[in-house]
Amino acid sequence: MSTTVDYETDLHAWTKAQADALRRRAGNEIDYENIAEELEDLGSSHQSEIESRLENLLLHLLKWKYQPSMQSGSWLSSIIEARSRIVRVKERNPSLKRYPGDCLADIYPTAKARAIAETGLVAGDIPDACPWRIEDVLDDDFLP
Repeated sequence: MSTTVDYETDLHAWTKAQADALRRRAGNEIDYENIAEELEDLGSSHQSEIESRLENLLLHLLKWKYQPSMQSGSWLSSIIEARSRIVRVKERNPSLKRYPGDCLADIYPTAKARAIAETGLVAGDIPDACPWRIEDVLDDDFLP
């Protein structure tokens, strides 16, 4: 069985075959290059999840702050969920503990643009840089 063909045609079957080969220590059956790529992608996916959750969290915090008359349980629920998911990713991946703070400044402009698009607020009404520290953003008791 050619692992390259399986990798290209059926990723699920390829992962099962590779896991089996690794457990059996069958070095001649292991697709080292593709395994390395998949492991790197797996690590990157955790960073991407934090970025996505942080962007949604910032979006809802901005809407909460700059549209107080529209505050809703749905927004609050989104804030709670995003914080919870970020915490879970960090707990499962301790090396990413500081990552939300590291990417906050990069994520904020997109969250701001989304907030403007969703609310009709004027860009000048919302700060260009994130007005909150990452500790506040992730704090369960913080609402602006």
